[in-house]
Parts: sequence; C-alpha cells; structure tokens
Amino acid sequence: MVTAVRVHTVGGPEALVVEEVAVGQPGPGEVLVRHTAIGVNFIDTYFRSGLYKTQLRLTPGNEAAGVIEAVGEGVTEVKAGDRVVYMHSPGAYVQARVVPAEKLIPLPDGISDEVGAAVLLKGLTAQYLLRRTHQVEDGQTLLVHAAAGGVGLLLGQWAKHLGATVIGNGRVAGQGGSGFAEWL
Repeated sequence: MVTAVRVHTVGGPEALVVEEVAVGQPGPGEVLVRHTAIGVNFIDTYFRSGLYKTQLRLTPGNEAAGVIEAVGEGVTEVKAGDRVVYMHSPGAYVQARVVPAEKLIPLPDGISDEVGAAVLLKGLTAQYLLRRTHQVEDGQTLLVHAAAGGVGLLLGQWAKHLGATVIGNGRVAGQGGSGFAEWL
C-alpha cells in the first residue's frame, strides 16, 4: 500500500482526500516508479472542481519524477535504480505508480527531481510552440501572452536563446507595473 491524494467528489481543496491504495507489479512493457516529486499543474484544479468532467475516484497529476523500483517483462531501455521523469494519464499524486516504460525520460544528474517533475509538461509545450508550431529563428519578434506563467517564462528564455525578441504580457504575482515585459 502507498499513500495517494484522491478526489471522490468535486469541490475545492477540501475535496482532496489522503488515503492508502494498492499498487500492483509492472506487467509487460511497464515499470514501477517510486515518486520523489510530482508536477502540480493548474489543470488539476479544473478536474478537482468539476469544471472539466472526469471519472471520480480520481488520483490527479500527470507528471512525476522518481526512481524505478521494478521493471516488467520486455523492458530493456531502463532498469531498477534509474532516475526518470514521465508524463502520463492522471494518477501521479501517489507515492509509487506503474507506468508504461515508453513514457519514461531519463533524468540527467544535473537536473533535480523537483525541477524535472515541475517543468516537463511546460517544457514540452514550449518546445511544441517554438520548434513545431512555428520554427522560431534569429531576428524574429514574438508576443507571448501570460509571459509570467510557467510556459511563458520558458518560452521567453528559450526564444531569446534562439535570437528572437520576446514581448510578453502578464504580471508576476505581487509586482505592480503595466504587466508588459520585453526580453532583450
């Protein structure tokens, strides 16, 4: 048994319930990951509150970092003891979880578990926008809405690194001003 944070009825933070749940052993193509950090994203509140419909008895959270404890049959790309990060369907608000091995990304030594779990979804979103939706190049100018948010902060820094000028709107909590910033 492991500790999990679950939602049985929609509502505010009081709808989060801490309880013990069973975790099985990994099957073919799966691994058992003991979480060391989980990503907490604003979308989790949408499911908890009922704004986004979902099956209840929900364990929120789509991303986590941890250490592999066991591997199922046919898993060869990772082994027990490896540090990994992943993004998968809801269920990360738990101490340990069985996930498909194909969802795992090795976590480099220079990145903490906390940073890996917190930045994965936001980083993949930034990568999608800057490199796939539009190939940002040196000399371009970008307008980033919500530049003070998680994705916006990554977009601004990454685009600047690519040689772009980034104009962003949004405010960092607790700071005044117009809400506009420019990364030069």
